Amino acid sequence: MKLIIASVVAAFAATSAFAGSLEYTPVETAPTPIAPQAYNDLSWTGGYAGLQYNDGDFELSDGVDSASVDVDGFGIHGGYLYDLGQYVVGGELSYDRLSADGSDEDVDLTRLRGRVGYDFGKFMPYATLGIANISADDLSETGLTFGIGAEMLVTEKFSVGLEYSRSQFNDIDDVDGLDGDLDLIQLRGSFRF
Repeated sequence: MKLIIASVVAAFAATSAFAGSLEYTPVETAPTPIAPQAYNDLSWTGGYAGLQYNDGDFELSDGVDSASVDVDGFGIHGGYLYDLGQYVVGGELSYDRLSADGSDEDVDLTRLRGRVGYDFGKFMPYATLGIANISADDLSETGLTFGIGAEMLVTEKFSVGLEYSRSQFNDIDDVDGLDGDLDLIQLRGSFRF
């Protein structure tokens, strides 16, 4: 009988269940990584409105001589964008009050433009094309406007942007060959809704 008990004890002692230490060793698992927010899930779709600061110059040319004056001023803008996935399209109406250096007369600039951009998530480069109207006390001219820019979402409801635009006016004040080019650099902030 002693032989049977000794054999059973020896058999249990040789199994893998009794191998190693008698201390409990917890099984460690690798932490599950948290997926970062996918910026492509953000959408540019919706209305927006905001303020802008402009700095640039207005050049008049009659084909022979030209003169330019520095301009700056503030304005407002509003529009709607539609995010198509990779591309963003929309329209914008803006109004700017510009002051020319050395002049007491302010100039009003109103633009209606289409916008086409590429969706990089929080960042969107874009191009614009539309019509512009410039007016002062005794003058009002309409012309072509175009530009390029970039906008970045700071939050889902606020974006900042930088834009270059040119507005071209031909035969100003009905004078053949008297053309004007308004070049502006614009810093803008927009609230999205």
